Amino acid sequence: MATTIQMPKLSDTMTEGLILKWVKNEGDKVKQGEILVEIESDKADMELEAYDSGVLRKVFVPAGGKAPIGAPIAIIAEPDEDISALLAQPVQKPKDLKSEAPVASSAPSAPAPAAPPPAPASLPEGRLKASPLARKLAEANRIELRTVKGSGPEGRIIKRDIEPLVSGRSAFIPAPAGVVPSGETKDVPLSPIRKTIAKRMTESKTTVPHFYVTVEIDMANAISFRDQLNTASQTKISFTDILVKAAALTLMRHPNVNATYLGESMRQYGDAHVAVAVAMDDGLVTPVLRNCERKGIYQLNTELRDLVERARNRRLKPEEYSGATFTISNLGMFGVEDFVAIVNPPEGSILAVGAIIEKPVVKEGQIVIGNTMKVTLSSDHRIIDGAVAARFLQDLKRLMENPVLMLL
Repeated sequence: MATTIQMPKLSDTMTEGLILKWVKNEGDKVKQGEILVEIESDKADMELEAYDSGVLRKVFVPAGGKAPIGAPIAIIAEPDEDISALLAQPVQKPKDLKSEAPVASSAPSAPAPAAPPPAPASLPEGRLKASPLARKLAEANRIELRTVKGSGPEGRIIKRDIEPLVSGRSAFIPAPAGVVPSGETKDVPLSPIRKTIAKRMTESKTTVPHFYVTVEIDMANAISFRDQLNTASQTKISFTDILVKAAALTLMRHPNVNATYLGESMRQYGDAHVAVAVAMDDGLVTPVLRNCERKGIYQLNTELRDLVERARNRRLKPEEYSGATFTISNLGMFGVEDFVAIVNPPEGSILAVGAIIEKPVVKEGQIVIGNTMKVTLSSDHRIIDGAVAARFLQDLKRLMENPVLMLL
């Protein structure tokens, strides 16, 4: 029986998908469970398996094309099966990447730039088509993208084109990315993930009444606690691991914070599913650690490392970046002392974490050198009041300043 393959919904925020590559071509035999096509969503690159066995009789959306969720992208049927009825159904014309190519902009009052000297057998890097991950890998290893032949849609350079060139190199060397030459401007199309972030954050700030509460935490005991954990094991615990555990335990004491606004009611959760914001070249993704209140710090460390690695390689499964009840965003590693984050609906709050700062503090009437960290809770005022947020941070601060309590 003929089967129509539709563009799947790969995330709760996805509206359309980009066909990166057809693994099977029209006329190829396909077995159920075989990889049929690679699709880019707003959060990850996914391999779609064939639902049924047969022959790939028709491809509606070629590599490089986009289609909305639910739109037909292919037909699998028996070699001699009549598929005329399926072919007769209206199919939305796929969007082409060419229509979203970068366009140079100019100001009317600006003088025309001088003609550039002849290029050495290549186009400027800004015109090269390459995935964000491929660019990052190439830049880190000082690989000139102009010399790489892309195997993606329309010659787009993707990760697998760079990986063989990385082999044998001793270390990643960071290099600046996305530099625009002096005197020039360029329009860069938004990636699917950046489009989603733009839409969701605009909706959040315009529909969710935010308020912010900040506390400063004495990190002396947390630093000592982390050092002891890292001395006792080869696993290297991060402060984010400790924060995830502390936040999860605190959420269990404050159901109003571990909640979602539903209009006429609020939904309070009996589990702490904590998302951790992971920065990527074209945006960020928030992989979710499940049931954090039941797990030890070492287990959370192992799970988070795996999720972060696969997030940066765009290999997360949809269930691994959805369903969070709370989010932690940590910019401390960039030296940021404090900031506020935007609530990520349907969650009711998000915790922004700054750097640990060494500075003079007063203890028992004496000025000493201490280590402090500021955290700011952004909350949905429809379900969380100022006193509720303050008590949550009070308990979180107590745990971080007495981390042994997390082990009891």
